[in-house]
Amino acid sequence: MEDRRVRKTKKNLKGTLIDMLADMPFEQISITELCRRADTSRITFYSHYNDKYALVDDIFQDMIRVGTGNYIRRQEENNPQRDLVIGYCNVLDVILELYYANYDFFRHTLPEENPYLAFSFYNYVLETVEMHTDKEARILNFRLKYTAKKIAGFLCYGILGFINECHSEKETVEEIRTEAKEILKGILKSDLLVSRENAPVQPPA
Repeated sequence: MEDRRVRKTKKNLKGTLIDMLADMPFEQISITELCRRADTSRITFYSHYNDKYALVDDIFQDMIRVGTGNYIRRQEENNPQRDLVIGYCNVLDVILELYYANYDFFRHTLPEENPYLAFSFYNYVLETVEMHTDKEARILNFRLKYTAKKIAGFLCYGILGFINECHSEKETVEEIRTEAKEILKGILKSDLLVSRENAPVQPPA
């Protein structure tokens, strides 16, 4: 386990990187300037990270750890019966909660501003939803009408696109949450993507 000094150094580097994103695109950030602003030597930086991509990946990993804990807590509190729709709504709530709690970072993950961060963010969300879909299908014994990855891609692209349009229309976070849940519930209850019949079926190639 990392000692307190290492955790403090990493926290400083992560915070400095996020602050710098307000001034320049991620691709223009140099390790030299990052270390100067963080008041940290390059030797110290490279003792923890291979490059800035490893640093930003560590930021995403922090979010995943927090999100996983929040999801488990929500499932225990409001979905002990493991209802399919409630489970997906809990995933959505956790993602939105993390996104807005860390908006100083995530606001810089737009494709036109920082394509690498946008790609990484989307992939992490996609992977999370895909894993959830695959796991719930096995535990609840329902059929996937498409592969878990296709279902995750459909939901993620749709929900993220919807959220972006809500931002452009100046909707509040609570309005976004409510409307996104309505759409998600409607899709899942329609059995368009999954079937609650137990007979196994092979997803189309």
